[in-house]
Amino acid sequence: MTPSCCSLRSVLTAHTSGWSSVLWAGIVFVLSVGLVGCGGGSDGSSSGPSGSVSVDGSSTVFPLTEAVAEEFMRANRGARVTVGVSGTGGGFSKFLRGETAVNNASRPIAPGEIEKAEANGIEFIELPVAYDGLAVTVHPDNDWVDCLTVDELRQIWEPDSEIDNWNQIRDDFPDRPIELYGPGTASGTYDYFTEAIMGESGASRSDFTASEDDNVLVQGIEGTEGALGYFGLAYYENNAERLKVLGIDPDERGSGASCVTPSAETVNDGTYRPLSRPLFIYVNDGKLDETSEAFVDFYLQNAGSLAPDVGYVGMPDSTYALVRERFQNRTAGTVFGREDLEVAGVQVAETLRNAARADTTE
Repeated sequence: MTPSCCSLRSVLTAHTSGWSSVLWAGIVFVLSVGLVGCGGGSDGSSSGPSGSVSVDGSSTVFPLTEAVAEEFMRANRGARVTVGVSGTGGGFSKFLRGETAVNNASRPIAPGEIEKAEANGIEFIELPVAYDGLAVTVHPDNDWVDCLTVDELRQIWEPDSEIDNWNQIRDDFPDRPIELYGPGTASGTYDYFTEAIMGESGASRSDFTASEDDNVLVQGIEGTEGALGYFGLAYYENNAERLKVLGIDPDERGSGASCVTPSAETVNDGTYRPLSRPLFIYVNDGKLDETSEAFVDFYLQNAGSLAPDVGYVGMPDSTYALVRERFQNRTAGTVFGREDLEVAGVQVAETLRNAARADTTE
């Protein structure tokens, strides 16, 4: 990756709160290169693709897509990529109306969204691009909890939960109010957390501070001693000095199972479960032209090296080769959106190979 004195990604990484607030205020971030005074605008090609690509969707996938788009436009000075942030569900709404070429998604496409695609005649290509984990965090001075079980998280977040004090979770926790923070209902992170913890997407109590702006969640948890919240691992890693992350025990407390904290290693090897997941882009096959095809190909060639820069976990080269093959063959439809597939801790390569074998036997 060619360094640049005006690297938008480095600016945004250093000032996460700035872009996050602006984006979620409803302004579409338009990426560009060749900024005045950079002196780095001459490293791109003026003979490459010169069209535009429209992307929208997940705030979680945004940092990776932004990083790819920046590098793509540096290499292709005539191209322009606009990346909006409407949340996974909001992005799919635009994508399925044919308004965007690419949708960032922090979860697989849902059955109802597949029906809309079929009704609107949209053939989509599903492409995993990296791994992510969800981080469960508390106030940095919280000294009474280091780990929660999945069952405890379920009791806290289930619909109509009456837990409003830490000592209702465990007897040895203090008598202190618990204040909850989480993504809004349009967020794919909300969908994924509720599916992984409650077993049903969207099943959650409603009396918590909700925002699609993860920086609002960080600020709320940091400023509230009894807070508990969740959001994407990338946002925690960008704010690790401001929060305390908890380990998650997928089994019963005291069962002998280890409590695992989210990290690149535990997300990639599937031991951090059930709050680890693949991230996706979805491509509208009908909107592919020279520029959008080049952008997606560039994305799959570079996501592995760029993912760690923005807090995600790149997949092995052999896995990206399988994903590129899926794109090059224009393999439409979903593999990961099947209702019989457990996405938590899923191994992308194995799932793609199984799907390819099934296709050849049909």
